[in-house]
This record gives sequence, structure tokens and C-alpha cells, in this order.
Amino acid sequence: MWLSCFFWPQLFWAFNLCFLGKMLTVLEASPLNCQDTCVCASDVITCSKKDLAVVPSGLPKYLAMLDLTHNNLVRLRAEWTPAPLTRLHTLLLSHNHLTFVSSEAFYLTPNLRHLDLSCNKLRLLDENAFSALENLEVLVLFKNAIIDIDRSAFDEMKHLQKLYLSYNLVTRFPIELVRDGEKLPELTLLDLSFNQMKSLPVPQLRVLPAWLSNRLYLHGNQLTCNCELYGLYWNWHVRQLASTVDFREQLRCYPPSQQRTVTLNVFALNENEYMNCSIVRESGMEVYLEDTVVLNCDTKQRDISQIWMTPSNEVHRQYDGAETNSSISVLNNGSLQIRHIRLEDRGTYTCYAQGEAQNETLYVTLSVFNLTRHVHPDTLNTAYTTLVGCVASVILVLIYLYMTPCRCWCRTGDRGQGEDRDSIRSSVLSATPNHETTSEKAALSRHVAFLDPPEDLRGQNGKLKPNGSQDALGIKNNSLQPSSPQRKLSDPGSISSVFSDTPIVV
Repeated sequence: MWLSCFFWPQLFWAFNLCFLGKMLTVLEASPLNCQDTCVCASDVITCSKKDLAVVPSGLPKYLAMLDLTHNNLVRLRAEWTPAPLTRLHTLLLSHNHLTFVSSEAFYLTPNLRHLDLSCNKLRLLDENAFSALENLEVLVLFKNAIIDIDRSAFDEMKHLQKLYLSYNLVTRFPIELVRDGEKLPELTLLDLSFNQMKSLPVPQLRVLPAWLSNRLYLHGNQLTCNCELYGLYWNWHVRQLASTVDFREQLRCYPPSQQRTVTLNVFALNENEYMNCSIVRESGMEVYLEDTVVLNCDTKQRDISQIWMTPSNEVHRQYDGAETNSSISVLNNGSLQIRHIRLEDRGTYTCYAQGEAQNETLYVTLSVFNLTRHVHPDTLNTAYTTLVGCVASVILVLIYLYMTPCRCWCRTGDRGQGEDRDSIRSSVLSATPNHETTSEKAALSRHVAFLDPPEDLRGQNGKLKPNGSQDALGIKNNSLQPSSPQRKLSDPGSISSVFSDTPIVV
């Protein structure tokens, strides 16, 4: 009994040491065994469903494809392969228990083009998580537990074409992946279906090119219903984009003012019992005279040949040296550029896109306003001059109407008719100022007198007789000049003073 109590601790420690040794043997990378553990076929090695906890060591340098699916891998560290695998282009790690992938794990596999990390337990995509994979084309991350994606997780991946992030817990749409095509310029497929997103950046998504929206999958999320979302999906459906046509019944949303128990189909939001969203109509482009406009052929494929036809049935192809003097030309990206817009350029332009998979025909309507966008300086100066002239004319008319002195007949103390007539004659014929009283001056001021000659002084056609002998009218009895001798009508000064055509203001 005493011996058994003495030896039990020793036996326990011996058992632990054996177990730890066994575990260390298992955790240590075991050499590649192409007979029992893996199947090696030329440059392809598959070790699927072998309960591996670590990646086998001794992988050949000529390895091109490695399959490690359905194992017990938990962490992928930087030292999983001690030697560079420059020929490896496909790495399959799905259906494991991966919770951590080092950002340095792919430094020794620079030419990897296909990486499958689906059906694991990844929760975070850290900073620069995949930046070392500059040549990667396909990255599969669906059915993990990803909550947060760092904005720099996919930096430097300039050749990535397909990114699968469906069946995760993503709550924010990673708009930086598709904005302006700067981060992932060759991305053609982004799958974010069946996540936890409640809203989308609709204004940014509406301006995406069709070849990217065509395979931007967003169905199965927790989106809130609104007319902006309806307009986005309706526009994509009109264009027959695969992301809406193929999954029309799965594009559902939750009413904003109700509990999240019942979902509605997005395309039913235009019905009266729901939100009564209006149907979206595509509008054409509106430009001004002398503008330069670029019409985009927004096709669902990239890098395909495009042919444009104008409203006047002129055909334009990509620049071949024959359209240097034309105001209409096709750019390198297939867009149609029109310089110095004229009224004759309005109408519907047709783009024929020809590709290996399918052909497309798109229409762009161009409306031209019959005016320029900016006013010419000469036109502006002429307008100001005309305006100033009109204002000055109005002011002068107002001055003439309201600021002229009162007429004589509106004054009080009118004098007799005979007295006024004698005063007018004396004022006209007198060469010296008239020194009458103030009332007399008021009666005589500002009168214009046209005096007709007597009948006997008129000759033929009303002309004066140069040698007339009668006295001038009004001089004979003039009391203002008693000492001056009477003038004859032959006196040139008398004739020019009395019978001149020029009015005399008195």
C-alpha cells in the first residue's frame, strides 16, 4: 500500500512527460509523406482530411498547388514554410479552425494567385493582412466570423479580381475597395451577401461602372427599406445586371418603422401599401453650346471593342489616325468625346460593344441648350451699356416732366391782352434790355414770337420786297426808343430781326 502511494506520483509525471512528448511530436511539422499522409502528383500535393495540426515540412520548391482542406489547422504563422515557394499559385486552407493568419505568412509565396480561407473562424482582418500577395487574383473568405475589416487589409493587391466575403458578420460596406478603382483596380467581383449590413452608401454605388456593379452581390443583408435603395436596385435591374437579375427574390429589406420580423422585397417598395417609391427613369446628358462632353459606354464587360454611331448615322471607332480634325473622337477607354458642342450634336448616340462572352447595345441621349455656359465679355459690356442708356433716358424724361418751370398761364395777375401784345413787340424789336416792373417781366418772360410781314411787303411766293417804303410794324409808336430814327424795311438789320426764321425767346 505504501509502495503504491509512493509510486503513483512518479507514474503520473512519467505519463505527463510521455503525453507532452507525443504532443510536441505532433505539433512539430512532420515531414511530407506522400505514401500515407498526402497524395503527391507531380507539382500538386493534397493532404485533405488528415487531421493535420501543422503544415507538413519539406515541401518541394516546384510545388504549384497545395491542398490542406478539412484539417485541424488553428494558426498560420510566418514560418509555416521555411523555404520560398516561388512556383506556388494555389493554396487551399478551407474547412479548418484558423483563428489567426499572420501578415507575414505569405512573404515566401509571392506568386500566389488563388487563396482559399473559407469556412474557418477568422474574426478580424488586420492591417496589411494580405498586402504581400501582390499577384493574387482570387481571395475566398466566405463563411468565417469576420466582424471588422481594416481599411488597409487589401492594400497593394493590384491584381485582385474576385473577393468573396459572404456569410460573415460585416456591418460596414467597405467602400474603399470600390471607390475610384484606386485600391483594387482590376476587381470585377465583390460578394458581400448574407452579412449584417443595415445600410449602403447608395450615392457612391450609383456611380460605379456597370462591369463592377454587374457582380456586386449584396443580397441577404439586414438592409432598411427606403426609396434610395429601391432606386439603386431598380437602376441595376433595368440594366439587367447579374447581381439583381439572378437574385431578385433575395433582395429584401426591413420596414423602417416596424420590428425586424418581416421582410419586404425591394422591388415592391413602389406599391401604395408600402412606401410608394416612384419608378426611376434614366435621364440623358444636358450640355451647353461650346462645351466638351464625354459619353461613356457603360458595358458589363471590361476591355471590349466599342463602336459609336451618332444621330446623323456617322460611325466612329477608336482612334486610328483618321479623325484628327474631327470634333468627335473615341478615347482609349471606349468613351466618345465631343468638343465644341453645337445644336446639331443633340440626339441619341448608340454604342455597340462586342466581346467574347456577349454583345451589348447602349443608348445615350444628349440634350443641348441653345446658349453658352459662360457669358462672353463683349456681350456683357453691351448689356451694361444698354442698361445705362435706358436708365439715363428715364431720368431725363422724369426731369422734363416734373422739374421744368411753371408756364406763364398758370401764374396769377395776368395782364391785358393788348398790353401783352405791345410788350412782346417791344421786346422783340428792342436792342436794349427792357426795364419794366417785375409783374411786367413775368408776363413777358419765355415767349416765342413769330411775326408775319404785312401783305403789301410780300412779293411772289411770300418773299419780302427789298425796297418797301412802309415803316416797320411797332417802331413808329415805340415809346422805349423816342430818339432813335425810324428804320425802313430796306434796312437789313430790321428785316433779319423781325422776320428771321429763328425763334426769339423773350
